[in-house]
Amino acid sequence: MRFEGKVAIVTGGNSGIGKEVAARFVREGGSVVLSGRDSSKLDSAAREIDATGSHVAIITGDVADPETGAALVKVALDRFGQLDVLFNNAGIFKPTPFLEVDAAELDRMLDSILKGTFFTAQAAARAMKGRGGAIVQTGSMWALQAIGATPSSAYSVAKAGVHALVKNLAIELAPDNIRVNAIAPAVIETPVYDTFLSPEQVKAVLPTFNALHPLGRNGQPADAAEALLFLASDQASWITGVVLPVDGGVMAGRQ
Repeated sequence: MRFEGKVAIVTGGNSGIGKEVAARFVREGGSVVLSGRDSSKLDSAAREIDATGSHVAIITGDVADPETGAALVKVALDRFGQLDVLFNNAGIFKPTPFLEVDAAELDRMLDSILKGTFFTAQAAARAMKGRGGAIVQTGSMWALQAIGATPSSAYSVAKAGVHALVKNLAIELAPDNIRVNAIAPAVIETPVYDTFLSPEQVKAVLPTFNALHPLGRNGQPADAAEALLFLASDQASWITGVVLPVDGGVMAGRQ
């Protein structure tokens, strides 16, 4: 198994991509520390991933607070004795037209996405220094290409910062054998859409994005998780500084 004896932190691990990648990491022999802002969802996710509780720990908190990243690392070291992988997955998404974005909205995006990613990676890198590891971020196709149907300037700016962080950290942390990569997903069907759409709207709107992708369908959490796990694994031991589109072909062009 690829992750036998390995330990990972998964931010945003209570649903969607984070929950999927955590479950697969444990199935492949690893242990995980999950973070999220909803304690009940975290508890439920932890039970689903490992009913015994022996390979899962949880921390409730907002990664926008640097202390959350430090707490996650402390739990990983105290509970499991090491840290090998950080899946920096936490974030928010809410399409908002540029002319309607105020300072509070921009701060919310930058804090939850960019600041949270930055300081959690910093805490993880300190723990990995001297022994190596992998940091894998969840970026976004919206940081590579604008989509008119989902005006997302604030979100895209924050995710573009995540992509820039990948390049910089890949160079800075390479001497310590810490690899840093990211994926840039297109439309992945996760509960994030439930945060700004009603259940009826989600059911009606999401299928309209299938055609955006040359492969003809929206992505699923498993599609993103497979790419994240590859980049975290020894199979990618000579890959660092990469932002990998996981997008059903969107960045290749249009049909």
